[in-house]
Formats: sequence, structure tokens, C-alpha cells
Amino acid sequence: MWAPVRAGPARSGRARGQGSAHVSQAPSRARHGSIGFWYRLAVVLLRPLLTVLTRRDWRGAEHIPAEGGFVAVVNHVSHVDPLTFAHFLYLNGRLPRYLGKEVLFRLFFVGRVLRGAKQIPVYRESGDASKAFSAAVAAVRAGECVAIYPEATLTRDPGLWPMVGKTGAARVALETGAPVIPVAQWGPQELLPPYTKRPHFFPLKTMHVWAGPPVDLDDVRDRPVDAALLHEVTERIMAAVTALLEEIRGEQAPAERFDPKQQGLPVTGDPRRPRGDDPRRTA
Repeated sequence: MWAPVRAGPARSGRARGQGSAHVSQAPSRARHGSIGFWYRLAVVLLRPLLTVLTRRDWRGAEHIPAEGGFVAVVNHVSHVDPLTFAHFLYLNGRLPRYLGKEVLFRLFFVGRVLRGAKQIPVYRESGDASKAFSAAVAAVRAGECVAIYPEATLTRDPGLWPMVGKTGAARVALETGAPVIPVAQWGPQELLPPYTKRPHFFPLKTMHVWAGPPVDLDDVRDRPVDAALLHEVTERIMAAVTALLEEIRGEQAPAERFDPKQQGLPVTGDPRRPRGDDPRRTA
């Protein structure tokens, strides 16, 4: 189920950039002011590695707001793709604040880095789940970039297409009125396939990160927020991300979006592992 999925030939008009470094970077964007010790430490450690060990096909930097709060929504194909997406945002002048599993914040060194870099813990399936929403809203209103994986976990789709989304990104967008920037990634799953621990550095893999224009929500912002609206906005978000991924891969996504619940798969953890094998499930 989790064998690497390779893209077919690109559609005419937009090349995949395989084997090249097409880097879309907005001019005069790489400025961050004071980013704090822990964020800077992560940049110093990781940026040189990503630069040397990956190729880059970055597009759509002009859609990343130069200032002001916004929500970035992105598909999730590998445990390494938070780093590749952060690389793209950092070199375009924005520092992402991710919503991440609370269990990561309990790890000694990783937790210190995440807390020091002001990342946002998500308390899954608990009474504290609303804390992540409140923190994300506050960050957007403070002018920050909040990065959300709307699927809330690595995709379980057999072809690694975006799945049915959760409503968290829609909630934050409607509460703040901030723009929602869709982003698609492809390539991290070749560097580190889902639910594996051994990266494949060579030959060098191309990290495709394509950002699109803001999701059009102007017609719904004045409507009362209810379950129907949240699901409508979430589907618009997932459709925008999927359309970008179709362009990258040169393929068409399945007509019906994959729903892990309908397939009887666990909400979190490696879907290949029988339930109960490992209580420390990871997304």
C-alpha cells in the first residue's frame, strides 16, 4: 500500500522540474527580524542539509502574503514534509507556526525546540482540543503564518492523494477572516516513505512545493458558521490543494476523496499495524 508513487509526465504548460531546481522565490522576501534562538537553531541545523540533500521545484511564491496573518493548508505525504514546506516558507520571508501532535512536545530536545519556536500543540481527542484552535486564531490575528494539515495525519489514500479533510483550517479562516493559501507537496514521500525511518537521500529527490492563489471564501464569510458551512469550506480547501497536486503529478485524482473512517482505518498511527500493537501511535 505504501510503495513510493511516482508521477507521470507533466501536463503541458507547467513542467514538473524533475532533475532541475526551479525555485520560485518572491524578491526581497528573505527577512525575518528576530526569530528567536530555537527557531534560528533549527534553521542553522536543517537549512544546509535540505539545500544539499534535495532538489527544489518551488512555484507560486507570489501567492504567499508578504505580511499579515494567513492560514497555509498543505497535503501530508511524509513525516519529513513539515521541514520541506518550512524551507519554502522561510526563504519566502515567513515563519510557519505548525499545529503539531502534543506528544512531540513531551520529547526532551524536540519539545524544547518546538516550544521555543512557538509551535502549537494539538491535544487529539481530549478536552484540551480547543486550545489549539484558540492558539491558532491568536497567532493569525497577531500577523503570523499558521500552517495546517487539513487531513490531520499522513494520507492513507493508496495513491497518496489528499483525503477527506478536517474542519480545523476552515474554523480558523472563518473566525479570523484571514486568507487561506493552498499548497501541494510531492517528493518528500520519496525521500522518506510514509511510516518508515530510513531516508533515501540518493539519487537526490526533487521537493515539489507549489502554492496557489487564496481559496475564494468571499461568498461565505458573512454566513452563520455551522456544520454545513464548515464542511463546504473544508471541501473548497481540499479541492484547491488537490488541483495543485494534480498539476505537479500530471495525473487526475480519484473522483471520490478517500475517507479512512469508511475504510475502517484508525484515526492515527500506521494503518498497516494491527490495532493495539503500539500505544504510541504517530500520525
